[in-house]
Amino acid sequence: MGVWWWSIFLAAILFFHDFCASETAPNYSFMQNATSAPSVSYYDYIIVGGGTAGCPLAATLSQNSSVLLLERGGSPYGNPNITSLSSFGAALSDLSPTSPSQRFISEDGVINARARVLGGGSCLNAGFYTRAPPDYVRDVGWNGRLVNESYEWVEEVVTFEPPMRQWQSAVRDGLLEAGVLPNNGFTYDHLYGTKIGGTIFDQKGQRHTAADLLEYANPTGLTVLLHASVHKILFRHKGKIRPLAHGVIFRDAKGAKRRAYLKNGPKNEIIISSGALGSPQLLMLSGVGPAEHLKAHNITVVLDQPLVGQGMSDNPMNAIFVPSPLPVEVSLIQVVGITHFGSYIEAASGENFAGGSSPPRDYGMFSPKIGQLSTVPPKHRTQEAIDKAVEYMNQLDDTAFRGGFILEKVMGPVSTGHLELRNRNPNENPSVTFNYFKEPQDLSRCVQGIQTIEKIIDSKAFSKFRYNFMSLPTLLNMTASGPINLLPKHSNASTSLEQYCKDTVMTIWHYHGGCQVGQVVDQDYKVLGVDALRVIDGSTFNYSPGTNPQATVMMLGRYMGVKILSERLAK
Repeated sequence: MGVWWWSIFLAAILFFHDFCASETAPNYSFMQNATSAPSVSYYDYIIVGGGTAGCPLAATLSQNSSVLLLERGGSPYGNPNITSLSSFGAALSDLSPTSPSQRFISEDGVINARARVLGGGSCLNAGFYTRAPPDYVRDVGWNGRLVNESYEWVEEVVTFEPPMRQWQSAVRDGLLEAGVLPNNGFTYDHLYGTKIGGTIFDQKGQRHTAADLLEYANPTGLTVLLHASVHKILFRHKGKIRPLAHGVIFRDAKGAKRRAYLKNGPKNEIIISSGALGSPQLLMLSGVGPAEHLKAHNITVVLDQPLVGQGMSDNPMNAIFVPSPLPVEVSLIQVVGITHFGSYIEAASGENFAGGSSPPRDYGMFSPKIGQLSTVPPKHRTQEAIDKAVEYMNQLDDTAFRGGFILEKVMGPVSTGHLELRNRNPNENPSVTFNYFKEPQDLSRCVQGIQTIEKIIDSKAFSKFRYNFMSLPTLLNMTASGPINLLPKHSNASTSLEQYCKDTVMTIWHYHGGCQVGQVVDQDYKVLGVDALRVIDGSTFNYSPGTNPQATVMMLGRYMGVKILSERLAK
């Protein structure tokens, strides 16, 4: 039996058996703080990063192996800033050391965030769920049938059809008027035209994350340690042709050092699933990366691999804020226009941008603390300035925040940058440059995306949700004047859409790269040049899959878990 057919056969068996001895979130007996872990432990698999890929990967591997999942953050359960749709933005505004979100600012001057919580980015994002296009699956070389079964495994637990209310419906109908055709209705599939996608928020507005996929886990095969910060992958060299990964060093919340090792066995492995910043960072901290850069940080070189940290990309996002004369529903991403020119049009609305109407308000995406769409420029974000901005915002009428954003995201993108270490502390952010709009094709796609948004705003379907006296240049200038990034502003932003794209570029948190397939890992996600080490997460992507990547990252965790188990069991 070929390995692919064996993988598909195994997936079918696992699908029916995963729930046999499962536990229900959040009552996981296998989840504990790292302070309670032994100083030394042994497992078949050690997964670094309990995020969007790490959770489904751990749940799958636990069916027939002993698995340790190390997560540097805490649990998402019981935190309304994570679980409630109406609180979207609050977790991103939380800049405390225990926040589930860790802010970073790229060298481009764009404010961004990375997850620091079990469930990863699925605990912070806008919840949109949509599959990768078939040609993406084909180009990557994945098995289509196992991909579909892996998507379905994810969807069984975390996805829902969103309720379509007035504002989102107006955006959908405006897209159709703008020529983004046909109307594909509700579907998880990536289809040209306008569609309603899935969401990880249920009908009560409660978020379901990748951490919920641990319900599939075999409780006796899995240990999840929270607040476990991995500092280094350990390698053996003696008697080996190539370095062999065999353990990790991690610290708990109190700073105590602990070690976990692989049990003896030729198929036991360490798997890094720490995301597009964390995975290349950990490889470098462990001695796998550009030799001169590692030596500059006094890191012993295990393998000179100059491509670690290269190919970093972040899909540029640009938006227009449209104040509404009418109340609008609280909505995150529900509708998407998939264009032929390479831009995805999405929208979000309501009081979630203001953090709710009852005091004390945190102001969500407008928060003076978050940076993105905030009222205080990041360089001036002293506590005194924040307090003054909050006091001012408390005096504003709710109508000042009423409305929504229509945004466009550039597919791909084509432009790439790189990541470097700042120091040897794994808890601090590395330096990353994305080079937004370095390639003209990305800028052209943005301009066409903004032009499409203008057509939506001018459409008959959307007319009741905009003020007639606010012209398109007025809306562009209003959005451009906000302190949305650290880039210099230009007076011609409303007359030159190229300049508008450059001046108002933001992130939609879909950054990827740094450990790309064919560069740092092979087609099976094994790190080139060393043994018993893989990277499985978005850092391996050359391009972001489809309109929003979280569905595919969760799918990949399941997909590779099935594939690795099939290899383990095959004779």
